[in-house]
Amino acid sequence: MPYRLLEEFQKLFEGRRYLHRNSSLGDFIALHLYEDLLSLSKSERLPQRIAAREWVVNRANRRQGVKARRCDGSFGELVPGETAVSDQGFQVARGLAATVEIGVEVKILAKAMIKQIDRVTGDLHKQLAQLKKRGGANCICIGVVGINQAPYAVGYEGDRSYKTDGKANRHPVQEAADAERRLREDVQPLYDEFIVLSYSATNEDPYPFAWTNRQETVRDYGASLLRICREYDRRFK
Repeated sequence: MPYRLLEEFQKLFEGRRYLHRNSSLGDFIALHLYEDLLSLSKSERLPQRIAAREWVVNRANRRQGVKARRCDGSFGELVPGETAVSDQGFQVARGLAATVEIGVEVKILAKAMIKQIDRVTGDLHKQLAQLKKRGGANCICIGVVGINQAPYAVGYEGDRSYKTDGKANRHPVQEAADAERRLREDVQPLYDEFIVLSYSATNEDPYPFAWTNRQETVRDYGASLLRICREYDRRFK
């Protein structure tokens, strides 16, 4: 079956320039995980609560009344008296949430992965702690990490571009395996679900995109969605 998160992730790169400093991209990708959970129809409670518009994706990315670091997308019960808003093309409404039942953090590694790995790992650890603070022990915590496998990649800073050379600036394919290994060792055991999206994108005109193994990516993502649905019904009666 088609999954919106995978389709929208692909659209970040295919036929367009990917700008890694755009912090809204993670938020946008996270929204589609909730649409996929709903479409899968494997949870008894999620569809009912979403249809009633009393459970929402938190538009403020924080739990009302609790100070904590934001994440890319969280889902919980609407604050009493608040109005849920439905955005065009989305079935899961958005609003101010009083609780956090599911939290999603998205990271995308496109180039210079090993230089970034300590920061990315630290961010994922910090976000997990904040989700537990905001949602308590019952919060279902999900990490989504894209890892580029391209033979080279181009990055952009304003009007300037930077292309990997395989030496001082190593190509993504030279770093991907090590980056994934470190994330799986240091981060994956801490999250309820840790979804790795392995892809290839040079970020150079005409901006091609390919999944490293599309069939396995679809299978792994679908399996994670199913487990999230089952775990939601177990934790939230």
